[in-house]
Amino acid sequence: MNPETLNFFEKVYEVARLIPYGRVTSYGAIAKYLAAPRSARMVGYAMNGSMGKDVPAHRVVNRNGLLTGKNHFDGTNLMQQLLESEGITVINSQIQDFDVVFWDPQKELR
Repeated sequence: MNPETLNFFEKVYEVARLIPYGRVTSYGAIAKYLAAPRSARMVGYAMNGSMGKDVPAHRVVNRNGLLTGKNHFDGTNLMQQLLESEGITVINSQIQDFDVVFWDPQKELR
């Protein structure tokens, strides 16, 4: 991986660490906050590589509130279990009341 990619990943991790308990954000929202609005997929790659880096990757989902990254967690339903332990309701890999629990770094960190 080149140094620019590693630097981007670290910026993604910094933002992800700021997501409050019981809230979620999206790959695209983080990308937009980092002035890279077309890099949602790179944010996903960063989340995939974040295990062991003290990053709450379970709080980052797709723009529709789907747990698209769930297959990258150990265990069958670990991502869902982690979210539910924070009070977030998930049905069929879909966060319920997504607009209520959504945390937008553009609004919250400016």
